[in-house]
Amino acid sequence: MADAGFDEYVQARLGQWSRVAYLLTGDHHAAEDLLQNALFKLALAWRRISIDAPDAYLRRILYHEHVSRWRRSHHLRSEHVTDRVPERVAGTDLAADAVRRILLRQALEKLTRKQRAVIVLRFFEDLSEPEAAEALGVSVGTVKSQTSRALARLREVAPELHVLVKETREVRA
Repeated sequence: MADAGFDEYVQARLGQWSRVAYLLTGDHHAAEDLLQNALFKLALAWRRISIDAPDAYLRRILYHEHVSRWRRSHHLRSEHVTDRVPERVAGTDLAADAVRRILLRQALEKLTRKQRAVIVLRFFEDLSEPEAAEALGVSVGTVKSQTSRALARLREVAPELHVLVKETREVRA
């Protein structure tokens, strides 16, 4: 199936892709399933793709798989118990971090899957409009319109996000 280069790639990028999958699904278990399926498809194609561009290839698989899953079925959300305690970084405010994550997750849940995918690509992965369009297999105009609609929707249904924007600007200053 895959080779050592694939294993090295997965080890180096697993954390980043896990975060992206979580942002798309809003659920750790669904994110693990989504990423596992995407990595399986990548492994099958590993020898055919350019080693210089596995991120773009995996990104496209991941986003298409995410939208396809939603089309096939709507899954129920539930809480999941874990035996792992999150690591604490010195000097971080765990309560404030939790509030930010909850606000962001709730806001993303209020978007359509396509809007969520565009927001994650553009603002979490920091892709340009043409890169996001390529990852999703749509036109740049579609990315622009979906981004505009998503941001308008967020302003409407999640005005509490202004707190996150304000905090981000303060950190940068």
